[in-house]
Amino acid sequence: MPYLESLRVFVRVVELGSITSGGRDLRLTPAVASNRIKELESRLGVRLFNRTTRNLSPTEVGKVFYDHARKVIVALEEAEAVVADFSDHPRGSIRVTAPLGVGRRIIAPLIPAFSEMYPDVDVRLRLSDRNVDLLEDGLDVAFVLGELKDSNFKLRKISDCDRVLVAAPSYLAAKGTPQAPDDLLKGHNCLLLRFPRSPEYYWTLQTDKGTRKIEAKGRFDADDGDVLTQWALEGAGIANKVRFDVGHHLESGALVEVLPETPPLPAAFGCLYPHRKFQDPKIRLFVDYMSAEARQRIAS
Repeated sequence: MPYLESLRVFVRVVELGSITSGGRDLRLTPAVASNRIKELESRLGVRLFNRTTRNLSPTEVGKVFYDHARKVIVALEEAEAVVADFSDHPRGSIRVTAPLGVGRRIIAPLIPAFSEMYPDVDVRLRLSDRNVDLLEDGLDVAFVLGELKDSNFKLRKISDCDRVLVAAPSYLAAKGTPQAPDDLLKGHNCLLLRFPRSPEYYWTLQTDKGTRKIEAKGRFDADDGDVLTQWALEGAGIANKVRFDVGHHLESGALVEVLPETPPLPAAFGCLYPHRKFQDPKIRLFVDYMSAEARQRIAS
């Protein structure tokens, strides 16, 4: 078992790029994770990582060993899943990611109830508005909001979420209220969600002549959707948000819907997971439960 634990640590350190991150992901201190790596290198008689004060990267033999070690870990997880399916007693960890706003308001509140039903299943939730790579990041399930592109992963669509353009009354009083999509291009500050390697940004609006792409531009952007909401509340510009995310601000009047006759296209909300993961009963139970409950929350 200590050897298998060392393999797990090694695999996660390679995938996450640091001993601290790899250890944290497995709920180990950096010191313990570092000792696991040293024990593994001592056992194998080779150096698995090139270490500098600022960088950690696998050696050539480390890269080869990672490929095989990863297969061992995957095979072990699949074997445990088969046993759990026979015993009707799911156990183990589920690594989940979700966008910040959706994760905070929809996904996170549902996890304690799931954990109560399945106390031997640990859920490790990581929130980020950035694009993620399920395989590279070692994730089991990724909730996604927006265009659900074709991929090699299994997609479970949960709901279509209405989007709205919103701004504070103070911003509209100062800059004027857009009356048509083209008005967004006339001196308005569009608050944009951007992150490294994000695609060109467009707001796609629904008009009586079909969809209309607007090349939204703004003087500043962020990689956190909640920051955009806060900027909009402070009168800094116009934000494109899912309705459930700003519904309470619309009800209170802190934000006002802009261009209600030509709203943005709805955002598809769903979850992705590798095909083989659905053979694991804990993943299957988690996806089924979260899909049903999240759909109800969005609809309410």
